[in-house]
Amino acid sequence: MTLAAHSLKCYNCFFSWIRFSFVDLLGFQMITREAPVLRDASGRTDPLAVPYLVFGGVGRAGVMAVQSLLYAVLLPFRSRQRAEWIKQMYTAGIRSLPLISIVAMFTGMILALQVGLEMRRYNQEVYIGSAVMVTLLREMGPFMTGIVLTACVGSSMAAQIGAMTVNEEIAALEIMSINPIRFLMAPRMGAMVLMTPVLSFYTCVVGVIGGGVVGKTQLNVDWGQYIKLAMDFADLRDLYVGLFKALIFGIIVTAVSCYEGFTTKQGAVGVGKATRHSVITSMLLILIIGYIITRLFY
Repeated sequence: MTLAAHSLKCYNCFFSWIRFSFVDLLGFQMITREAPVLRDASGRTDPLAVPYLVFGGVGRAGVMAVQSLLYAVLLPFRSRQRAEWIKQMYTAGIRSLPLISIVAMFTGMILALQVGLEMRRYNQEVYIGSAVMVTLLREMGPFMTGIVLTACVGSSMAAQIGAMTVNEEIAALEIMSINPIRFLMAPRMGAMVLMTPVLSFYTCVVGVIGGGVVGKTQLNVDWGQYIKLAMDFADLRDLYVGLFKALIFGIIVTAVSCYEGFTTKQGAVGVGKATRHSVITSMLLILIIGYIITRLFY
């Protein structure tokens, strides 16, 4: 066999592996399946049950997140799902603006007041603008946005999908050969991926305004000087890292909430448990992943 023929054969094998891998990833899988048996023949709980449940849940949630992201790319080209996508963007973005505005305003005011009071001891309170701007861009803007969306949007996703699961509506979709991930999770994932960075930037803007109000009224810092120092110390990398964090937080909230909804059991009680678990897990992951991203970029 010549070198060219051997190279062509390797290329075809690699292309086939890639193609079938994506087919398997996008393939239709039953969500409403029976839970695995985690007890041995004597009825005792398997000691590997907890690691199995934890790592198995993480793996299934990750696969569902990747699937929904791939399906979300096609949302603008599907007329039926485009309307649901726009509805979810309205729910995640516009309806969350009042709460995010209040949280962002007082976050900026608290940051400016606490930092300004300490810097006043050294006659450096004029630099509160730079401290508020950098803190909001790097950390507090994406963090507060993720927390608010977890409480408002993520809990709603888990409750809605959980109610559909216990009422066997998800099973009905599977019987009709409709992929629940494409039909339910993809519009929500597409909406959160777009709206979370936008809301994070909006949080930073409102927070900086709130800090300026405190600087003007309580610390006697001129508004023009406040904005000038805030813009001088801000870096584009801070903005990009903050938006990247917000994007990851949006994916985390959607993946965790939808996974908890799809795996809901025990009727109405299970819906409450799934909602609580989704909020707790999302908040913990936002804290941990936020630190990891900051550690990698700074």
